[in-house]
Amino acid sequence: MRTLALVPILLAAVAASAQAPAPDPMLRAMHDEMERSLQLKVPDLQSPYFVEYLIDQADNFGVTASLGGLLSRRADHFRSPEVRVRVGDYQFDNTNFAGGFFGRARYDVGSFPIENSYSAMRRYLWLATDSAYKTSVETLSRKHAALRNLSVSEQLADFAHEQPVHLLRPLAEEKIDQDAWSNRVRKLSAVFDKFPDVKASSVELESSQGGFYLVNSEGTEVRAPESIVYVRARASAQAPDGMVVRDAATFLSPDAAHLPSEAEMTRGVADLAQAVTALAHAPKGEDYSGPVLFEGEAGAQLFAQTLGENLALTRRPVGGGGRGGGFQPSELEGRIGARVLPESFTVVDDPTQKEWHGQMLTGGYEVDREGVIPQPLHLVEKGVLKGYLLTRQPMRGFSASNGRARLPGAFGVSGADFSNLFVTSSETVPVAELKKKLIEMCQARDKPYGIIVKRMDFPSSASVQEVRQILTGEQTSSAHPVSLPIMVYKLYPDGREELVRGVRFRGLNTRSLKDIMAAGDDSAVFAFEDNRAPFALMGASNYSVETSVVAPSVLIDDLELHPVEEELPKLPVVPAPELLP
Repeated sequence: MRTLALVPILLAAVAASAQAPAPDPMLRAMHDEMERSLQLKVPDLQSPYFVEYLIDQADNFGVTASLGGLLSRRADHFRSPEVRVRVGDYQFDNTNFAGGFFGRARYDVGSFPIENSYSAMRRYLWLATDSAYKTSVETLSRKHAALRNLSVSEQLADFAHEQPVHLLRPLAEEKIDQDAWSNRVRKLSAVFDKFPDVKASSVELESSQGGFYLVNSEGTEVRAPESIVYVRARASAQAPDGMVVRDAATFLSPDAAHLPSEAEMTRGVADLAQAVTALAHAPKGEDYSGPVLFEGEAGAQLFAQTLGENLALTRRPVGGGGRGGGFQPSELEGRIGARVLPESFTVVDDPTQKEWHGQMLTGGYEVDREGVIPQPLHLVEKGVLKGYLLTRQPMRGFSASNGRARLPGAFGVSGADFSNLFVTSSETVPVAELKKKLIEMCQARDKPYGIIVKRMDFPSSASVQEVRQILTGEQTSSAHPVSLPIMVYKLYPDGREELVRGVRFRGLNTRSLKDIMAAGDDSAVFAFEDNRAPFALMGASNYSVETSVVAPSVLIDDLELHPVEEELPKLPVVPAPELLP
């Protein structure tokens, strides 16, 4: 009877086992090697107190075309591992040291396997952990030696403890129709055929579907999906004096199904070509000091650069007392409780939001790259700075993370970034009233015109050489200089708007936001890929994250614009060939 009674139980257990998903070989390899690594004991050397395995995985597809012809097409599957071993303790370890070894370990261990071979993954993690441990021990010794010659007024902890998180989601696996999208990109690039003044142009599609795995010695286990698809068009032309003008348009979505229709993107590419053509024929701008209206998209771009880029704090590393060495302080550091915006403004970072008034937001995520669950974060209330974007690296006055570790950082730590940044004002006026107010302010100051900026070069489509020239210019008195304004208009008293080219801001930074005179009743949604390169330069980093900014148009009391004074390239000696229909 006892044997018969056990039969239903055994059958139920077998059925449950059959229904349970097969264990993920990646997670199994990570857990098994993690358990072994924590038992590491080496005579006369400290054992690791924290070990973390983070592995990015994605299927990528990219295609680029120009004037109706494909330039490149590629598809690949990749896995990129990051093995971190911390030696010491949470208060003092081998990170945050300017003289250390970070990034890839000093001892090459080859490539991570792209197939789910348990043995191959275990062997890689074993060798990588061993290599990272040796590097960490050496770095900790160097850090101790450096501190013997330094006087430190306050010793903040190097790492914050967190409760373990268990979040296992299936990775993104959308299969994009590569042939169909190659043809679509080719057709979009052919739009520039109709604009002979456009000197160079291209259209590219990038699709990345996957996510990341994270296992650490505190017990955190994460498998989080990540996906992004974008179509980006770029164009440049040359003015009669030789100045090169350019602009770009990007269509961004979590998947190909939610990208704009082909007709919408065709109109967007045509608008880009028309804008660049108009810039090439526009007069060069002049010196200007006075009120400036950032209208529509430019308002969101302004907040992304001046505010968003400064909400993430960076701690000065040990041994990094001088300038350089990768340390770039925030303009908002030490300003908690200070007014950074007019009293009517509120700023919230909210990764839980997926849309705004029917428009898709791209900055949402469930867990950051340190295994911390983010929540909505009030950063500015009634114009007063209340908080920062934080990782697990403690900052002065802040000992814990708020789940904003989204980017690789310097000196063995993660970098913070915003997700969906909402900038709102309780006191707004129609955009038409902002223009009226701009004219009134200019007339009161006896100025012949005011300035409207409708688009900034952010993320920048500039060349690396041009970015270097901007960074070394006199306008870079701030730690985070803003990009060049692209679509700049003179607004005359009769309401006429005149496009000008070739100007840049001087002295525009976070403190300029206190001089906002009025905000519009509009809200522009600006989605972009951030990589923390200067001006979020397109293609400047191997890793980027999707972010969104929702912000109104704003009128700022007094800003300076100056002509770009650089050596201009000569026009082509031979005219461009005629484009066949």
